[in-house]
Amino acid sequence: MLSSLLISTGVVALAEIGDKTQLLALVLAARFRRPWPIVLGILAATIANHAIAGAAGAFLAHLLEGPWFRWIVGVSFIAVAGWTLIPDKFSDDDAPAATSRGAFVTTLIAFFLVEIGDKTQIATIALGARFPDHVVPVVAGTTFGMLLANAPVVWAGGKLASRLPLRPIRIVAATVFAALGLAALSGIGA
Repeated sequence: MLSSLLISTGVVALAEIGDKTQLLALVLAARFRRPWPIVLGILAATIANHAIAGAAGAFLAHLLEGPWFRWIVGVSFIAVAGWTLIPDKFSDDDAPAATSRGAFVTTLIAFFLVEIGDKTQIATIALGARFPDHVVPVVAGTTFGMLLANAPVVWAGGKLASRLPLRPIRIVAATVFAALGLAALSGIGA
């Protein structure tokens, strides 16, 4: 149970660096200049999104048990490893429109929607499938990883984000995803 929490935290924290949702956090911080509502919006959106993703992964794991399912999970992790190496881009069209709803609601909606189909959501599905009996620690870990990567950006803004060595971080994250994929393919921890 602890390993599923720690793996989920580390994988998502690394994968989130330079991700579109991290860039969204930066835009929201610049637009609203209210860090607490933004971080709470990220937290709420991530819990909702990743709870669905983790439960879907666990459901699929229980539904599709067997050695070939191990291959699906393994290949999914390896695919996310490759995806992690591709830098995300964020344009002004991706930025949420200023609304009268405030920082929390805007962040909640924007993060939930932008996270759909994102590599960290796909990773959460794969982690839920990898640890189907530990969905709560997986979701807690992926949520904590998301906050580890995004909360500093909200508070420190571009100063911190622009100083991170993104390419080496992406390589480490891709290596972790690939190792998880290879472990799943080989049946380690199954």
